[in-house]
Amino acid sequence: MRSTNTFGVRFIIRCTKARPSIAAIYARVTVNKKRIEIALKQTVDPLLWNGPKGCVEGNKEMARKINPYIEEVRYKLMEAYQEMRLQDKLINAESLKRVFIGEEKALSSLVSLMTYHRANANSTLRKGTLKNYAATEKYLLRFLKHRHKASDIFLEELNFQFITEFELFLRTTKPLAAKNALGDNGIMKHMERLKKMVTMAVKMEWINKDPFVRYKLRFKKSEREFLLMEELDTLGNTGMPNQKLEKCRDIFLFCCYTGLAYIDLFHLTPDNILLGIDGGTWLKTTRQKTDVKVSVPLLTPALDLLTKYKDDRSLHKKGRILPCPSNQKVNEYLKEIGKLCGFRKNLTFHLARHTFATSVTLNNGIPLETVSKMLGHTKLSTTQVYIHVLERKISEDMKQLRQRFALPSLKETSTVVNFK
Repeated sequence: MRSTNTFGVRFIIRCTKARPSIAAIYARVTVNKKRIEIALKQTVDPLLWNGPKGCVEGNKEMARKINPYIEEVRYKLMEAYQEMRLQDKLINAESLKRVFIGEEKALSSLVSLMTYHRANANSTLRKGTLKNYAATEKYLLRFLKHRHKASDIFLEELNFQFITEFELFLRTTKPLAAKNALGDNGIMKHMERLKKMVTMAVKMEWINKDPFVRYKLRFKKSEREFLLMEELDTLGNTGMPNQKLEKCRDIFLFCCYTGLAYIDLFHLTPDNILLGIDGGTWLKTTRQKTDVKVSVPLLTPALDLLTKYKDDRSLHKKGRILPCPSNQKVNEYLKEIGKLCGFRKNLTFHLARHTFATSVTLNNGIPLETVSKMLGHTKLSTTQVYIHVLERKISEDMKQLRQRFALPSLKETSTVVNFK
């Protein structure tokens, strides 16, 4: 039995600048000099609070209501502590809190909501998405410690103020990683993930009101870079100093002419190359991200790249049709390739998808609906962000209009309208 633990309970209040006349009551539990605070879901007028005694002063109705509740919480915390000692459990502030609130009440805290969401999302969300949720959780925990001086709060404490203060915190805090600085849209993605978790809590009836009702996500439309057809030609004609860069260039080009994302290219096999309805060669696969089937008639440049690696035995053994290094390596190589080609644009693998949507298809007259199908989008609005009308296309389209609106010269005009 462990008998060397030190244990104490104090009751404190916290006010916010926005509502200085109302204070929330917290139980501050200290075990071996490590403390944790538990929100009691009770509020009090700060003027009536006796700090040293940790109770409401006077004999008013508020005192008669809150003080017995405080004593009940004190008793239950001591009871939980004694129970853990008798069971010879390792005691710390966090474990004591978990025993105190119990499994049912745990679902009403923010941390427990995140834990529950993580456990259930493991079977439905992809690895990359789970990683993003993990980052949001880290920011939330950092915010709780910074703003609320606590490691957890009850879901009932989530309100519009909490949400807006969390957004402000994201705009001012240091990023988790220096290379992943938080921009406007990055901040909105964290807010979106918090909103999805809170919405789940509302549906599960763990919280009565949705604190996001008055909050609006504000994503900024960003210009998506892509390669022009001239740049595609430069990329294809530039000699590469080694096979690693050449292979990386080739798979990037293949996706420029097919619209595939990296993960879909990674899973591509000979079974995905089939005879299409028009008698030509088509690429047919299912998008990993959306589980939507995709069919793309292969253009000559894409067919040429398949032919180039057709007899590669190392690829045959792996059941692949194109070389595919790791996504991280590919993006490293693309930076080198961009420099070799003299591009000022930052080459990333997803740029290939933008290039297919813009330069290869939309700006060559392929209808938006057709491009949307080939990209595997579930909504047409998702494809609309790729619309970049080039000046050359505008010029070509306006030539016909100019001809229709061309006025005859004055010499050819028999009647001149006089406005005098």
